Amino acid sequence: MHQSLKYITGYPANLIEQVSGLVESNRFITWFEQRYPDTHQIKSEKALFDYTMQIKQRFMKKTAPITKVVWDSKIHLINNALGLHTYVSRVHGGKLKAKNEIRIASIFKDAPEPLLRMLVVHELAHVREKEHDKGFYQLCCHMEPNYHQLEFDARLFMIYKELMNENAKKR
Repeated sequence: MHQSLKYITGYPANLIEQVSGLVESNRFITWFEQRYPDTHQIKSEKALFDYTMQIKQRFMKKTAPITKVVWDSKIHLINNALGLHTYVSRVHGGKLKAKNEIRIASIFKDAPEPLLRMLVVHELAHVREKEHDKGFYQLCCHMEPNYHQLEFDARLFMIYKELMNENAKKR
């Protein structure tokens, strides 16, 4: 089994076999590029913040404000995650101030837009639902009806990036 398949280990065997077949036959990269021919143009942190706020405004107007949304180059290496939501509480002049921050793995700077949207939706859902429970996934699916497919496809994107890096090293 190819090492890049580590991103989908929790999925059903038949899905892993299909992906493995594409990887072993060197067809995965072409298949993925046909599935997602375009990448998003959200490169700056200001653009990422604005993008996130548009989704928040549409679906979660009454939730706590988001103070920061950034690309983070260290995320998936340290936390085995694609994004992080952090909640920081500080005492400021006798009052408790809370800050919600979202960090998206930098590898998604050149991802297809639907995959970025899925990550943003996931992290926004954590503002209201802290645990990965039924309520959390219901909220994710409310904001992005194709959430579960896009979550799987984000893992396929990680395989795609790893295979692209391997190919670049061979040249």
